Amino acid sequence: MEVTVRKWRYVLVLILMLISLALICSRLVQWQIFQRSYYNEIALTSTEYTVSTDAIRGEIYDRNGLPLAVNKTGYRIVINKIYMPDEELNGNIVKLTALLESCGGKWNDELPINVDSNGIYSFDDKKTDEINTLKNKDNLNMNPYSTAAECMSKLVEKYGCENYSKKQQRDIISVRYNMDKLGYSKSKPYVFAEDITERAMNIVSENMQSVQGVVTESTAVRKYENGTVAPHIVGVTGLISEEEYNDLKNKGYAYDDEIGKSGIESALEKELRGSQGSMTYEVNSGGDVYVKKTESSKPGNSVYLTIDSELQKTAQQALKEAVKEANDYAKEVNDKQKGADCKGAAIVVLDVSDFSVLCAANYPSYDLSKYYSDYEKLASDKNVPLFDRAFMGALAPGSTFKPMVASAALQEKAITVKTHIDCQGEYTKNGLHLWCMSYHGNIDMYEGIRDSCNVFFAETARLLGIEKMDMYAKRCGLGVKTGVEVLESRGTLAGPEYSRDMGTEWYPSFVSPAGIGQSDNQFTPLQLATYAATLANNGKRLRSHVVDKVVSYSGSEIVYETQPEVMDNMGVSQQYLDEVKKAMNMATNSYFALDDFPMQIAGKTGTAENAGSDHANFICFAPYDKPKIAIGVMVEHGAKSAVAINVAKKVMTKYFNLQPKKAE
Repeated sequence: MEVTVRKWRYVLVLILMLISLALICSRLVQWQIFQRSYYNEIALTSTEYTVSTDAIRGEIYDRNGLPLAVNKTGYRIVINKIYMPDEELNGNIVKLTALLESCGGKWNDELPINVDSNGIYSFDDKKTDEINTLKNKDNLNMNPYSTAAECMSKLVEKYGCENYSKKQQRDIISVRYNMDKLGYSKSKPYVFAEDITERAMNIVSENMQSVQGVVTESTAVRKYENGTVAPHIVGVTGLISEEEYNDLKNKGYAYDDEIGKSGIESALEKELRGSQGSMTYEVNSGGDVYVKKTESSKPGNSVYLTIDSELQKTAQQALKEAVKEANDYAKEVNDKQKGADCKGAAIVVLDVSDFSVLCAANYPSYDLSKYYSDYEKLASDKNVPLFDRAFMGALAPGSTFKPMVASAALQEKAITVKTHIDCQGEYTKNGLHLWCMSYHGNIDMYEGIRDSCNVFFAETARLLGIEKMDMYAKRCGLGVKTGVEVLESRGTLAGPEYSRDMGTEWYPSFVSPAGIGQSDNQFTPLQLATYAATLANNGKRLRSHVVDKVVSYSGSEIVYETQPEVMDNMGVSQQYLDEVKKAMNMATNSYFALDDFPMQIAGKTGTAENAGSDHANFICFAPYDKPKIAIGVMVEHGAKSAVAINVAKKVMTKYFNLQPKKAE
């Protein structure tokens, strides 16, 4: 009996399963065969489009929170294809361009063809690359010698604007050509104009309110507050290039994105960028548009630099005055080879405790807030204000190199503190003929550094040898990168390795000119400051850096803080380093330019020979007994060392809040 009941249960379950399967199959047949056209129509007429929304870029501040690159509310005009019928596009473009022009606004106009008041077309000679792109096979497919008028004729036909005036045709074509370039579609709205005034935004909103597809919206606009403070370090953003897009498209970048182009804006792009959001639209069979889903964007992180803006301003003014001082000196002595060709200078100041860059100033410089408006003028300036002399400008160091040579020679027992070398004003060993600035007589290491004796250090370098000299130089940060976050030059370290790279011969006698900071030696102000800081830090070289910390956009969370990082160690005993620093203190006490300076410091000047006036260089750290800052100054063709000393002196006076020493 029990077996019979169990059998009927199995049969019942099987019957129910067969009935369910039959219902599902009949429903599938109904959907796929009898109602196929109905659902095909829905699929074709009810479509989703996802539009990316911008992320707010992180901001950049100095070490004290002074804004350097921040976001301000701006306004832009966007054309959205989801709402804009193609047949109405040309007419609406004409309305928009006329409205913006009536209130002094500008729209995104990239067409390399102009039209004058007589209706004559001509190419914009400043847009050669764009002209070639316009004519190539992927666009108009026209001959390279085709005229502007011939190109316009083809464009008028392409965009169906025959019934408009030539001025209107040119405006329509400019917008639509740019739309095509940027992939204007229902998933990709087109930014018609950006960073327009509030007045322009109100005028467009009022006059275009009945036009679907034209939207005025607020957006974050990058502004460079205090744009003259460290512009080379802060950097700028700009439209992504084709090469950048190809490299970054798999990381979510679009072909009309803004991206960091230089400085911290570029170096910390990943931190500053943030992540985009999105808005998904659904368009039904009746053409109605609904917002189906929204995902919020995430703002980028903000960056605090180690730069002290007030110290930076002092340094920039001091550099300007140094160039004038050199120029005036040439007039005073009536000798063009004494500073008349001085046009540029730079200084870097490091905190000895962690090698953070407190100041990195250049002269000439520029204003970041006017970078794009002044770009052509800046780029053509023969004094190259866009060039970062502080981090990229490598020059011969001259006698600033000598304390490193002394440290290495003492450690390697090439000399001792009691070694005396006779200077009679010239050095003639190994076929060389080097001149000294004076007849110093029989002098030791202290006097050699104090009096900057070329003979003493030419012989010391010979005794030390180029391999060991270069090894210690690299440990100090000379001829190697310091590790700073933005672009920097490696500089040049004279020796067999560099000569081999240049395809030239290195001879042992070349070590003597290298030992006095000449030959192929070329270093940046950043490297000089790092070298000075390494001496001040008892031979331990830390990574030089300009980033203090990265925080969340709201500032509520510290993402990371830069910690001191050991890069190398000179490997010189404390005893020898103390002796060299003592000699550097003796040197600064002998400089007339520092007679009224109320603090004991250690330093070394360097006047480096080259084509034109000598370069004027200076390294130092202060105070002498407990160093807090280290400085590297280079004044191109500054002619005399006092010019560079005066720059450092003004910066130290500001940093330590000093008053000049009273005359006795």
